[in-house]
Amino acid sequence: MAGWGWGVQFYPGHRLAGREQQTPNPTGKEFHDSLPLRAGERGALLLRSSEVPASVTESFILSGYRCPGYSFGQCLVSAFQPTNETGNFWTHFLAVFVFAFHFLEQFWSDGWGSRELLDPFYYPLWSYFLGVCVLLVASSVAHLFNSMSLAIREICFYVDYGTISAYTVGSSLAYFYYIHPPGAPALAPGATNLSSGPWEGGEGIGWLAAWVGQTGACFEALYVPAACFIALFCTLACCITRHRWPRHRYLIRTLVFLLPFLVVSIPVFRKLWWAGHGGHGTGHFFMRHCFWLLASGIFNVSKIPERFSPGKFDIWGHSHQWFHCCTFMSILEELHMIRGEIRALGTGPTPPPLPLLLPRAPTFLATFGVMLLLFLLLAAVVGWFGVGAYAHQKDSERRKGD
Repeated sequence: MAGWGWGVQFYPGHRLAGREQQTPNPTGKEFHDSLPLRAGERGALLLRSSEVPASVTESFILSGYRCPGYSFGQCLVSAFQPTNETGNFWTHFLAVFVFAFHFLEQFWSDGWGSRELLDPFYYPLWSYFLGVCVLLVASSVAHLFNSMSLAIREICFYVDYGTISAYTVGSSLAYFYYIHPPGAPALAPGATNLSSGPWEGGEGIGWLAAWVGQTGACFEALYVPAACFIALFCTLACCITRHRWPRHRYLIRTLVFLLPFLVVSIPVFRKLWWAGHGGHGTGHFFMRHCFWLLASGIFNVSKIPERFSPGKFDIWGHSHQWFHCCTFMSILEELHMIRGEIRALGTGPTPPPLPLLLPRAPTFLATFGVMLLLFLLLAAVVGWFGVGAYAHQKDSERRKGD
């Protein structure tokens, strides 16, 4: 039977009346073994929401589901077939190349070579690049391979949540080193930390400047560790929502990731407070960054447009695809903001060498080391939940076998 005019084949099973499922959803191996034809033997079988396990269904998406039990090769082929995950895959997979182009464009336009690319000055920027690329690749992989089994589906999205958290820490490193209030002089080697006293030449000199100076050392000591701790908390919370609070899971995940945004953006808030509009386009790009984040949150929670026309946007144009597009646009605006701050650090008739442009000198351990440690901790969290997912699947199969 042709489904929704896309020339795809649906498994002829239970019919769906409106939004209500007429029969209980099968689960796991029992479902896959009950099919008269394995997916991929005569083209890809696409199923309706009443014909797949309940944990696979999405609100207001009535068709286009892949048969649980796809092989690795069948998942790869499905990237070129009209399923309800096809757009989710391509909106972030293509974004990897777009982001890489915009990222490297800065180096090409300034005519810098490999020596400048590897300078410690750019360690925070490369950490940010790593966080973004891992996020986009992991999201693409999760949407492409989540139909291999129910346990693999859970693990795919556990990894997805972890890489979103890792991206926030990559952003925090770039913010920490490149974004700071105006009037902050570069430090000479061996000088004390910049934030141990008020900035000369900045606005707001007085009790506020003195207070900021006194708390600056505490901020610099806690900012990146706090970003890492919150990243771990967000990953744990989002993984738990796959088993609890199913009705409000999208709202909870959106609100959970509001916390790292507020904490990681503290350097930007400080700069905007001191400089008003921020200078160098900081305020402009940051507001656009916030706009796209807000739009992505609205799509993720509201499930618009499929909420108003269930079934019409099953393959293309549903809310998760728009969510991906908006999050990527927010990342591009953030990249432009960071690039503007980097360029501003080197302005002047005789800019100093790269390491002296920053009030804090980046090191490999303080940037890539932080990211590596975070990835290891996130892998432990994902592994813990993944073992639970496999155990649950095996337990379900054993009970049904009895």
